[in-house]
Amino acid sequence: MRQPPTRTPLAGWVTPEAVVRAFGAEGDVVWIDAGAAADAEGAAPSPGHPARSLVGWGRRRLDARAAVPGDVEAALARVDASLRDDDPDADPLGWWGVVGYGVSAELLAPGDATWAGTLGDPVRPDLLLLEVDRALVFDHGTGLVELVERGAEPELGEALRNWWPGREPRQKAVPAPGATAAWADDDARYLDLIAGCLAAIDRGDAFVICLTTSASVVTGESDLDLYARLRRSSPAPRASFIRLGETAVLGASPEEFLRIDAEGRVSTSPIKGTRERSADSRLDEARAQELASNRKERAENLMIVDLMRNDLSRVSRPEHVAVSSLFAVEGFEHVHQLVSTVTAVVRPGLTGIDVLRATFPPGSMTGAPKHSVVRILAGLEAGPRGLYSGVAGRFGFDGTVDLAVVIRSIVLDLPTGEAGVGVGGGITNESDPADELAEVAIKARALLTALGASGVPDSLI
Repeated sequence: MRQPPTRTPLAGWVTPEAVVRAFGAEGDVVWIDAGAAADAEGAAPSPGHPARSLVGWGRRRLDARAAVPGDVEAALARVDASLRDDDPDADPLGWWGVVGYGVSAELLAPGDATWAGTLGDPVRPDLLLLEVDRALVFDHGTGLVELVERGAEPELGEALRNWWPGREPRQKAVPAPGATAAWADDDARYLDLIAGCLAAIDRGDAFVICLTTSASVVTGESDLDLYARLRRSSPAPRASFIRLGETAVLGASPEEFLRIDAEGRVSTSPIKGTRERSADSRLDEARAQELASNRKERAENLMIVDLMRNDLSRVSRPEHVAVSSLFAVEGFEHVHQLVSTVTAVVRPGLTGIDVLRATFPPGSMTGAPKHSVVRILAGLEAGPRGLYSGVAGRFGFDGTVDLAVVIRSIVLDLPTGEAGVGVGGGITNESDPADELAEVAIKARALLTALGASGVPDSLI
């Protein structure tokens, strides 16, 4: 058993953003964010939002690419080995970061060079994880902040304690529109892709297919400034700021992929079904009610629930797998979502990596059946999804796991300033292509606005 970490209470409240600006302006840092609404001292988190935010630093980073044979497997094996130590007092230390969609190649078809070449990102890592040995825990309900350290370099900890509590950052104005977004697919091309999905469904190759596309914008702004704007304009319960190496992931995800507590209880809350919100309260409520009763959306959601039940049954006793919530409508800043929750209890002796292997990639981002759909999508989509459609969060040394799906997120290449935005939606045999096209534009709008992009779409062009 490892030595327990040292825990130092810090007097006074400072927001996580202030800390990240002071001590994370450059270099590796991960901020798991409960949202801007919880920034005030003692602010009770909104329903469905985590009760705490975390900021972590570390000295050892894992980068892995699916296109390099054995690279992803070696990284996952290293993380898995470290999670098997008996370390119950380590919360929240662990491996924090992002596992991209390209890792699907290794988990679904190990050693298959064709899959690795198709799904893996040819330029950027498909997996970025930081071994966090120092973290700040911000309890939004109590207003208490704790510094947790083990084996970390002393300089940063001393600097944090000397600085605390520091100044809050000034709020920046929203920028004027800048560069126009460049889309991987125009309207006509995306409608052709939808037709390809419908043809595959008609052949019996799939029941639901999560088709995606992407846009890119070149920006000169810092990752922190972009994220600050995104978290204020699109507050989300599974938000995160991840800067590892030359990549930053700025996430406003509403979707929980995996949450595992110290007793092995696991939950997943797939989202399938979206409606744009309205400033008119009556229209907004009508849209929420229509989403709740829509036959196509409910069927799509149920298929992913069944998929996740099957995935979790691979690492749980079948009698422990249950659907605790079905077809709940949850409202976020810009959209209503149809959300269901599946729960289970992980079998003793298994780690978070074992559960990841059984459930990745997220069923809500593939469709069903998973293996068949991933092959179909590889032949349809314009290129690798990269980190988009993967998962972001943490694997705790104490056995806990907290992962969100990488959606409603910006992936920023730091050397070039190229910001990528992925969006998509589920296609079923009841899909209306025009509605599917409109849904993609709705999902892209808030992200492109945060980037200051002109030509924010009602369609993809």
